[in-house]
Amino acid sequence: MSTSSPHAVTTRTAVLWVPDWPVVAALTAADLDAHVPAAVLGAPSGGGTTAGRSVVATSAVARTAGVRRGMRRRQAQEACPDLVLLEVHDERDARAFEPVAAAAETVVAGLEIARPGLLLLPADGAARYHGSERALAEALVAAVAEAGHECQVGVADGLLAAVLAARSDAVVPPGGSPAALAGRPVGELVHAVCDPGVVAAVRDAVGLWRRLGLHTLGDLAALPAASVSARFGDLGTWAHRLARGEDERPPARRRPEADLAVGTDLDPPADRVDAAAFAARRLAEELHALLVTHGAACGRLRITARTTEGELERLWRTDTAAGGLSAARITDRVRWQLEGWLTDAARRRTGPASGPGAAPEVAPVVHLALAAEDVAPAGTHQPSLWGADAGQDERARQALDRVQGLLGGDAVLTVRRAGGRHPRHRVRLVPYGEEAVVDRSPDRPWPGALPSPAPATVLPEPAPVRLLDAAGADVVVDARLAMSGRPALVRRHRDTGSSTGSPLHGCDDPVSRRPGGISGEERIVGWAGPWPLAERWWAPDGGTRRVHLQAVLEDGRGLLLAQVAGAWQMEALYD
Repeated sequence: MSTSSPHAVTTRTAVLWVPDWPVVAALTAADLDAHVPAAVLGAPSGGGTTAGRSVVATSAVARTAGVRRGMRRRQAQEACPDLVLLEVHDERDARAFEPVAAAAETVVAGLEIARPGLLLLPADGAARYHGSERALAEALVAAVAEAGHECQVGVADGLLAAVLAARSDAVVPPGGSPAALAGRPVGELVHAVCDPGVVAAVRDAVGLWRRLGLHTLGDLAALPAASVSARFGDLGTWAHRLARGEDERPPARRRPEADLAVGTDLDPPADRVDAAAFAARRLAEELHALLVTHGAACGRLRITARTTEGELERLWRTDTAAGGLSAARITDRVRWQLEGWLTDAARRRTGPASGPGAAPEVAPVVHLALAAEDVAPAGTHQPSLWGADAGQDERARQALDRVQGLLGGDAVLTVRRAGGRHPRHRVRLVPYGEEAVVDRSPDRPWPGALPSPAPATVLPEPAPVRLLDAAGADVVVDARLAMSGRPALVRRHRDTGSSTGSPLHGCDDPVSRRPGGISGEERIVGWAGPWPLAERWWAPDGGTRRVHLQAVLEDGRGLLLAQVAGAWQMEALYD
């Protein structure tokens, strides 16, 4: 029985694949040798620790030592003690991939970026120009090699067959894709996913199909298309077409409708990526709103930027199997592409930026445009009467964007978790809407850090207090962490340099007015600690030495107290 429809329409597709691209980009950014055994760790889920994270990409040297994708960090290090662990960073991967795309574009016009490390190219006309599909593949490999990277190229009918052909550096003859795919495990579908956010959904579906007895792509392709669509929806239809060696979607080669394209002039021109990305976020939301209004999802996203030196354009492939791109995902791709364009242009014009932290000079962006292409009907969704999809989240984002538009990108800040031992070091304020990377990872071990839970409110400036025992004497913690008495009272006082001070009863004090603060003397009914903390003890000034103590008051409020240089201060409040 034939596994392909008599009316199926396929095109010859060339796929350019750079093996282990996340590792290649991370090694390049870290200025490490390509022959170092390395692996990229995925982002933590649910606030997990570094030890719980798994490997998402490995170098060939690491695989030789036994490191595999999906391994936990400790398992990978046991297999290869010299393994270099690198952080996942989508923006870095996309930025570093632009020179590869630019090199491939010198051979074939009209390429699409499926994801950093994977390019889709039309093969029919280019193969005729170069003489054969094998000659086209050799020309692409040579062009990318001149850009400093190794790649593999495959040609076949349909997206999945071409992707798998690239992974084996092969050319599948016309009409041979169904047979080439039939014996492949059904899990190979994950290699055709363009959006990392869809990977989990595809893997869940693959697990279900295996439990149902569909172990190969041929088993899936043999099922009636109508039955697969009725049982598994858009994701099943997407997988069924790929398993049959067809294109991801039936081709719709028409110009994009005018109302599915948005653009804006940047005045003044944006000479920084973050400024251009701020405008891109608003365009992404406008384009997403247009798609929702039309009940559609785009299969391709065209990004066009006009700078003072010329016009740049790039096409990104998207996944409609899981509902297409959200506004946030559109913004991510635009920001990644802007990073790649501007950084690559500056590198070619002025060379690498000199000095640590120096930014390369870039050509200002004067116009930015987005267009939705290859539009297909999206899945239907009934909004809730209340909740996240009832509209209040969107209205809140619009209000925040309005404030940023009036006052600037730094006028609205949001919190990002960071690493550190002191509560004050464990948060960073970054502009709203930006995925800023903190300099101190919260997932690394921080010996000496306070135990959970973290305090709810950290005071802008520590408030001086006195910690007293039941007899009214000051409680002191010595070098051996021995306490001179049991804490019974905590008393606020002015920081006048006196060890006694004066209680603050009803005075105009911002800390006493803060919810949970204290304005005078409070009785302690429970306490925990002390916990010593010594940071930068090797520094000439001796670093910072303090002792932390948690105290619970009669009304259930909690305080974080610290003894610094023999004096107590209140640093944070617990709910």
